[in-house]
Amino acid sequence: MSNISLIIAHEYKTRVLKKSFIIATILTPLIMILLMLIPTWLMTRSDDTHKDIVIVDQTGLYDNTFINDDNYTFFYLNTTLEDARQKHHHPTAIMLITQDLSRNDVPVMLYADKQLNSETISHLRQILNKAVRQQKIDASGIPNLQNIISELHTDIQITSITVSEEGKERVSSADFAELTGMIAALLIYMFIVMYGSMVLQGVVQEKSNRIMEVMLSSTRPFDLMMGKIIGVALVGLTQVFLWVLIIGIAAALIMPSLMSKYGIDTSDAMLAAETIQQQGFLTDMLTAISNFNFTRLIALFIIYFIGGYLLYSSLFAACGSAVDNETDTQQFTMPITLIILIALYAGIYAAQHPDTSATFWFSMIPFTSPVVMLVRLAYDVQWWELALSIALLVATFILTTWLAAKVYRVGVLMYGKKPSWKEIIRWIRY
Repeated sequence: MSNISLIIAHEYKTRVLKKSFIIATILTPLIMILLMLIPTWLMTRSDDTHKDIVIVDQTGLYDNTFINDDNYTFFYLNTTLEDARQKHHHPTAIMLITQDLSRNDVPVMLYADKQLNSETISHLRQILNKAVRQQKIDASGIPNLQNIISELHTDIQITSITVSEEGKERVSSADFAELTGMIAALLIYMFIVMYGSMVLQGVVQEKSNRIMEVMLSSTRPFDLMMGKIIGVALVGLTQVFLWVLIIGIAAALIMPSLMSKYGIDTSDAMLAAETIQQQGFLTDMLTAISNFNFTRLIALFIIYFIGGYLLYSSLFAACGSAVDNETDTQQFTMPITLIILIALYAGIYAAQHPDTSATFWFSMIPFTSPVVMLVRLAYDVQWWELALSIALLVATFILTTWLAAKVYRVGVLMYGKKPSWKEIIRWIRY
């Protein structure tokens, strides 16, 4: 077995068998699933606590406006606010109406012992608005005005249907495409920073402990650097694979029940579109999820993860070899971190403007393409753009690995002095 293979195996086993790796691998997808399910569950929940509302209507115009239901009980009084407080101890709220709201644009006072939630206030406002609107309609004297207004009301539903080159239709969602692209971009950003930092820390620790000198007695610097980079990359791919597996199993168990609950049939795009109009935003998202090509996204995610990781981790390894401790790495890693942040901001821009020329070039530039192209994938990128982006990324990480190896070869054996940028450039020229 070659030296690179031995180093890869050592790095992989050392990191994968750590308790922190196992715990993070199991807990992270579970947390992600909960972050997706809990908001969905909360969207279907409403405030079911019973509320007693006292209506102090000094005008006598709104006696029959508020109707009791399972969540609200209304008590009508034609008196003062003080009398209402004495007759009803600690109601949820007391509403005071002092004037004809259809003629006077005055606020309605709502008194409560504690802050009311927005759902309760919105419910009361909606009832009053409907009553006042009816007052104005009745006062207008126009026959059938209510029917005329109802006919004028329009609520157009737009369902996005993507047609493939073969003529196959599928329901899509711009919101879901943007969300998917942003999640993929954030994951790539997180992985590059996290696993690139692992390479940096590993090099710095081994160099500061003088373990590097022992290792270099039996292997070349390039083999050592590549062994570390590939070993950590395999750790990252293992973690990503396990996350996808856990999330995929959970989705396979949860999605059918959600689809059946909301009555979604995705076999016919037009039928699905009608279902979306009837059920709303939640089913729109569920239908888009069921039609999305996750296989393509995952495959390209792995390609861009490997390419972006190799590009940046070689630079992190070079930075780690040039210093003796982690506190001195900031001088060299700051430019790399700024480039990664630019890639993240470009990805956020691309999620909102996927077809602009700036987004296109950011998805071609190798230092930003791992993040930006993943955002664009949700919007059906042409194959030649993918091929060009991947080719440029591969060529660039080969170049950066070659340059990093030249820095690494000299830097790993330099102790006691923090090199300047001028010295590092001189190492590359050796």
